Amino acid sequence: MAPPVRCCVPGERLCSLEEGAAGSGTYTRHGYVCAALAGCLAKTSEDGALPVVSVVRDAESQLLPDVGAIVTCKVCSINSRFAKVRILYIGSTPLKSAFRGTIRREDIRATEKDKVEVYKSFRPGDIVLAKVISLGDMQSNYLLSTAENELGVVVAHSEAGAQMVPISWCEMQCPRTHSKELRKVARVQPEFLQT
Repeated sequence: MAPPVRCCVPGERLCSLEEGAAGSGTYTRHGYVCAALAGCLAKTSEDGALPVVSVVRDAESQLLPDVGAIVTCKVCSINSRFAKVRILYIGSTPLKSAFRGTIRREDIRATEKDKVEVYKSFRPGDIVLAKVISLGDMQSNYLLSTAENELGVVVAHSEAGAQMVPISWCEMQCPRTHSKELRKVARVQPEFLQT
């Protein structure tokens, strides 16, 4: 029967330095080996030497958005002050569960911030590239920005249901009906294009 797995949290004392040496995911403080990560305790010993104590994480652990990260998100709702989004990808890595984000009106464009109107930039269902500018807290969402040329709407569908084509930095056109809709269009970089 396998020994029970011991889980630990950051800062937890795992053992004294006489009982084991610090390995990956740990650090030493005041004569003790402490966990630097949340994970499971692992001890490995070689040739009668002190066992090496390390903390290992689940390979499937959740990736978290960090300040400066480029994220792909889907617009859920809009109002006159902000757009609520669900963060689906960090870079090109899909998330196991979506995080909530907010794009405020003043963070949509870098210029003419006072003239920006949210409904002329995003619509519910749009797929948007954005940058994380603040982590928020337990009550609030991640704060995101599209105030760069490379950030903004990358996929949008018209009222007819067709995927729209960007025709300028602020307009997209439906290929079926040829109607134009206003959006804050991203200038998609070649590394994000699928061939």
